[in-house]
Amino acid sequence: MSGADPQLTRTAIDVAPLLLGSILTVQREGHRVGVRITEVEAYEGSADPGSHAYRGRTARNDSLFGPPGTLYCYFTYGMHHCANIVCGADGRASAVLLRAGEIITGAETARARRRNPRRDRDLANGPAKLAQAVGLDLQCNGLELITGVQGMGLRELDAVPSPLGATLSSLPETAPQGVRCGPRVGVAGPGGSNDYPWRFWLDHEPTVSAYRAAKPRNRPKPAGNPGRKD
Repeated sequence: MSGADPQLTRTAIDVAPLLLGSILTVQREGHRVGVRITEVEAYEGSADPGSHAYRGRTARNDSLFGPPGTLYCYFTYGMHHCANIVCGADGRASAVLLRAGEIITGAETARARRRNPRRDRDLANGPAKLAQAVGLDLQCNGLELITGVQGMGLRELDAVPSPLGATLSSLPETAPQGVRCGPRVGVAGPGGSNDYPWRFWLDHEPTVSAYRAAKPRNRPKPAGNPGRKD
């Protein structure tokens, strides 16, 4: 990658609404799937009790620290992968979780990966569903996106020598019309409160996931991340 889209060098809170409507295309194992992003969540590192990086840098969250345009992918609950786009200053651990989107190309591949859901609107209407549909998992953790491309970036992917690559379309200077915001989904503790309205989505989009507040904990949480689902 010759350099990240300049818009990605802003904080996650600034970048998150700009990602709405953008197109992420992933090339993997001879297949390409493109998703138009309709829902995201911002996470702000050491300043954010919901972030995986709240307590500092570890081997697991190393990709969160940049550079901007890097994919941070993680495995959660022993069964799901989720994907974030790193942004902000290199070394700062600012990132945007990809929560939902509309599959716009490679639908057959996405359906097969998702075991043929009944409706296409359900292919990527949640962070784990999106990651599975487009083919993002731990093998993609640390992958640098080709950013600032026009459309799906197919020409740029044609030039990638590796069987694994991903592009992100150019981000606008201002957020699109119809952006809504609110508390993040399923984040326990302070990071999930109304003080952190860092979930952003496009209004009236059928692919946006349903809001679910975090379930209260019935036992003390062990030492570690105090907030974000892990």
